[in-house]
Amino acid sequence: MRYFIQIVLLSFCFATVSAQEAPQRSFDPEKDLHATPKLVVGVVVDQMRYDYITRFWNHFGDDGFKRLVSEGFNLRNNHFNYIPTYTGPGHASIYTGTSPQTHGIIGNNWYDKFDKEYVYCVEDSTIDPVGTEDEAGKMSPHRLITTTVADENRLHTQMRGKTIGIALKDRGAVLPAGHTASAAYWFHGQDEGRWITSSFYTKQLPQWVQKFNASGKADSYLKPWTTLSDINTYIESGTDINNFEGGFKGKADTGFPYDLKSLKEQNGGYDILKATPYGNSLTADFAIAALDGEQLGQDADTDFLTVSFSSTDYVGHNFGVNSKEVQDTYVRLDRDLGKLLKALDQKVGEGNYTLFLTSDHGGVQVPAYLETVGIPSGYFEWDKLKKELNNFLSSKFQKDNLVENISNNQIFFNYDEVLKMDISSEELQQEIMHFLLQYENISRVFTRSQLQSASFSEKIASAVDNGFNQKRSGDVAIILDPSVISYSRTGSTHGSGNNYDTHAPLIFFGKGIKAGNSLERTEIVDIAPTISALLGIPFPNGATGRPLYMVFAR
Repeated sequence: MRYFIQIVLLSFCFATVSAQEAPQRSFDPEKDLHATPKLVVGVVVDQMRYDYITRFWNHFGDDGFKRLVSEGFNLRNNHFNYIPTYTGPGHASIYTGTSPQTHGIIGNNWYDKFDKEYVYCVEDSTIDPVGTEDEAGKMSPHRLITTTVADENRLHTQMRGKTIGIALKDRGAVLPAGHTASAAYWFHGQDEGRWITSSFYTKQLPQWVQKFNASGKADSYLKPWTTLSDINTYIESGTDINNFEGGFKGKADTGFPYDLKSLKEQNGGYDILKATPYGNSLTADFAIAALDGEQLGQDADTDFLTVSFSSTDYVGHNFGVNSKEVQDTYVRLDRDLGKLLKALDQKVGEGNYTLFLTSDHGGVQVPAYLETVGIPSGYFEWDKLKKELNNFLSSKFQKDNLVENISNNQIFFNYDEVLKMDISSEELQQEIMHFLLQYENISRVFTRSQLQSASFSEKIASAVDNGFNQKRSGDVAIILDPSVISYSRTGSTHGSGNNYDTHAPLIFFGKGIKAGNSLERTEIVDIAPTISALLGIPFPNGATGRPLYMVFAR
């Protein structure tokens, strides 16, 4: 009898595991092939840590984050699976369904070892700016090697389905929209305060964009920035004035309020809006205008609207993730999300669109603050390392200039000198690795030989591997200790493979999505395959993620 009970229990366990691992229903062509949304909206909140949802929950209204969480499917253990966690790679990975190893966007900027110069992920000298004469308009996705899910939708619909990309940052608009986008628009501040694009997409701004630029919307946000609620209720963040925040030029302290109009000229003109929650409000306004201007979601072919809220990143970099400014930015973003959802309900129709919300990376607590509460952290000086490494190599090999470049935590060899000296690249890698592992605040070191020949299962090692592009990356990758950064002693940054940088929100909402949540680990590269499966279109051509079937309503 005892053995019978054990067999029954084992059978139940296997059945439970099977039920968790396998889809819950069979494919129904009649229902599945005709249940696609009219519009897919991808929302990326720049530098949003997952815990901002839980931390600021009591300050949110019912129409933004709370609506998405209660009516959508919340993946609570979603992570980036690569290093470096920067804006360019983040946006590319979300929409291509793969990591920098495959899509090629290995940083915001990186050293091109073939042309011997730094390149920016979306700069394109072959095209012209549109809507401005400034170089800020010379952008395209030409360095992105793979397709995006929006590209695949365009191909699937014979280019009838539109794709519109929108963000304050050019890379936040260009990379998600992909190679075949109908248009991508980004905000040019300085003395213009206009939404612009490039000749990669069009020869002139559409009438609706010109009308928006002439409406005075940007000027309307040059007003005092005060907290939306009583600042004394913001108990989820640190003190208002402290030594861990950057602030604005022309203001003696980092306390509310901020008179943006009077601070404008000393802080980049209209660019000051980017570092306030009003930059997100301006983005939401422009996205809503695009719904009408481009007639998105108004015919039988699915359209794409990609929206990146960039101001959260600027505020985080300036004030730090524990600041009152960050908290107020998210409280206000919650209202902007509610406004966007309401516009989608009215213009596309509730139940006619599918939306996902995620982030391109997280952010670290300011190390200077962590030091005051006894948590290991610190700051790393790359210039000091470069000098000491070069001295070591000069002594070891009796030759200078064996290292051509150190950037993005990577070392690039000067192969002309290495070959001239008949030095084995493997020997050089090993000597450098041995030197670096003795260096304070360096946690791990990976060589090109390791990354090209081995596979990794451990988290950080696997993340380095997923971020290593054989053609574009360097010869040695350096990993710093947790909460050790190369940055000013004020404000937060990102880029590591630690949880504060990798744990990002992921919520699916709307047509075809059920209400629920899961603590199963998911990865950022799973988003594009999930949307592809929902639409019944091909996965992006380099996708390595998996469809998250648990979010589907049927």
